[in-house]
Amino acid sequence: MTSRPDLPVPLEALPNPRGGSVRLAEMALTDALHAFQRQGETGAALKRAIAALHSAGWLPAQRFAEALALVAPLGDESEGSHARIADAIAVFRGAVERHNLRELSCSTVLFDHYRGLHALLAMHTRVAPVSYDDLALAGRAIAPSTLRGIAPERLAHVRARYEEALLKLLRGPAEASADAFARLDACLDELRGPDPYDFWRLASSTVRALRERAERSGGELDHFADTKRLYARFNLVLADQAHALSYAPRSLVRATLALLWRDFALYGAASEDVAHVDVLRDYGLTVAWHVAATPASEAAWEAGAAQAGDEASRDAATRDLGVLRVNAAAYEDFLQSAETSIDSLVERGTQASETGTVDEAAALSAADASHRLGAAACALGLGHVALLADTLGLAWRRVAHHGETHADGAEGATRGIDATVPERAAQMLRSMLHQAAAGIAPSEGRVSIVALTAMIEKPALIAR
Repeated sequence: MTSRPDLPVPLEALPNPRGGSVRLAEMALTDALHAFQRQGETGAALKRAIAALHSAGWLPAQRFAEALALVAPLGDESEGSHARIADAIAVFRGAVERHNLRELSCSTVLFDHYRGLHALLAMHTRVAPVSYDDLALAGRAIAPSTLRGIAPERLAHVRARYEEALLKLLRGPAEASADAFARLDACLDELRGPDPYDFWRLASSTVRALRERAERSGGELDHFADTKRLYARFNLVLADQAHALSYAPRSLVRATLALLWRDFALYGAASEDVAHVDVLRDYGLTVAWHVAATPASEAAWEAGAAQAGDEASRDAATRDLGVLRVNAAAYEDFLQSAETSIDSLVERGTQASETGTVDEAAALSAADASHRLGAAACALGLGHVALLADTLGLAWRRVAHHGETHADGAEGATRGIDATVPERAAQMLRSMLHQAAAGIAPSEGRVSIVALTAMIEKPALIAR
């Protein structure tokens, strides 16, 4: 992950010149901003934006637009409220025009505006507090995070050491932070179990990634603050584990996972980040591999992206898939790459459904095919396809990691799954791709996502 302090207008993520655009939403947000600045009616324009973003499957953006629609009528209460809402509309419109779905999910700038909108709304009605994962993980299934059984005496000893180091981190001088971090990390390593979904694996990866990001960015205070808050919240999980709870709190799992994904989604991952990316993939989240090593190369890339975007909008042929307008060349590339992935997914699903068993390596292969398809769909702007593919990939990873072993001891074989669920989801994905190939907007695939989510979020058997 890299930062770009030399850019004249710092952006959290680069524009996606080959990504699809939702022109109806862009025009509606422009109309809404102009109307709001004139203190006119914004409701109709924002409703058009919401409908277009929903149709495209840009769910985090849809959620942001819904918040704007709720808060916009409050803009005439004070000059400060009016300015805050106008700024939120303008920033959001700019993000939508960059066609980067990961930015729309993970932008901290957008989330700050989203939180500000809810603060205005909270002055008039009771609303639940918002958290970063409300946007970042909108519509996504979350695999349960396990807490393995540890002998009470050993756990008490680790917990005492953890609390001592945490107190040093939170109340001690800044120069003592490095030693406190090292002690806390040692405790997390001791707590971590072999399960890929062990909570302490996720926790350890997240705090390390945040610190690495802060160090690469010259010591960003926000990242260190996030890290300290997480260490403090992890102490509460230790209390749960001491009471023999088998799973970490879902809300904390979501918050931790969203923070781990944040910078990788916005800036990409480098070769040294592979361990963190493996954790994200086990939770169904993909990233782009990033090769630019310097701020200067980032600036050059952005200039090239802007030029390519201008040329694409001016010269290149386009295709309309419902509300989504895509670059014709990118569209053809996507269909060719998707064909191989979907054939593999359908084949794996059919085999699992027919035999009732699936090999662990086969399940991981199916997961990888799903992730490739999801990443390609995300880059093109096909939000519904991307979400279903990512969810299917997560389901196959859960099968690979938590499938039950055959009673006869057949190594690597798993059972105890409803294999018809991923099979039907793969068939649904194929249908959505056929729709896209025919120039039709892909359907939502909501039924398949609900079935996969139930499969993913079902707790696995844990031996304590």
